[in-house]
Amino acid sequence: MSENVILVEKKGAVALVTLNRPEARNALSRALREAICETFDTLAEDDSIRAVVLTGSGDKAFTAGVDLKEAGQTGFALGADGGNIDMAKSLGNYPWPIIGAINGYAITGGFELALMCDVLLASTNARFADTHAHVGIVPGWGLSQKLCRLIGTSRAKELSFTGNFLDAETAERWGLVNRVYQPEELVPAALQMAEDMTKTQPVLLKKYKALIDDGFAMRFGDALKEEIRRSAEHAESVSAESVEEARKAVTERGRTLNK
Repeated sequence: MSENVILVEKKGAVALVTLNRPEARNALSRALREAICETFDTLAEDDSIRAVVLTGSGDKAFTAGVDLKEAGQTGFALGADGGNIDMAKSLGNYPWPIIGAINGYAITGGFELALMCDVLLASTNARFADTHAHVGIVPGWGLSQKLCRLIGTSRAKELSFTGNFLDAETAERWGLVNRVYQPEELVPAALQMAEDMTKTQPVLLKKYKALIDDGFAMRFGDALKEEIRRSAEHAESVSAESVEEARKAVTERGRTLNK
């Protein structure tokens, strides 16, 4: 892994992963893309980590997308790096929640990286844009299919056909991001949300993420059947005693949160 292009800080069961090329607005060079894959592949094997917060260094950019200077020499094709660097695969295979803390510009390939996260939070500095068509390439990391499912076909076409920027407040209103924070509040809020997620029963947290993601790729009727199948399968491993203990824990947590 190239030195310093990505930073990993573990905070209990949460890992804070920071893209660290602020001088280049965290542009996705080959080295950074490789580091992202290696980081998530490694974290997937780390039993102590059950959630990740992904953000960018500085307050200007989450990531401005593929490093255009480098791409001008190596080409834009996803296979230009030998086909060995697949961020969509590494993040897609990560079994625990990924919270994207979008601290600034998330442009084109950077927008696609954001969409690989399970939950998006944004600072007031966040700006989203899809300039694939303007640059002369077709998205290959999922944007054309994910974005329309999140915000609707018409809004997705507006963004992708114009290349215009979407501000954080509009992104929240459209359902692209869950919440918007002041810049200094963003990462702490993301870490707190990640910590809350890690308090879920580990087996259920992993199974629930897989159920939602797998069902999202199915027709609705098939997804409902799959939910029933997995629910019945899981129920066979649950005892009445464990359910009662879990009920007590949930009740106590509710009382604590409502004080």
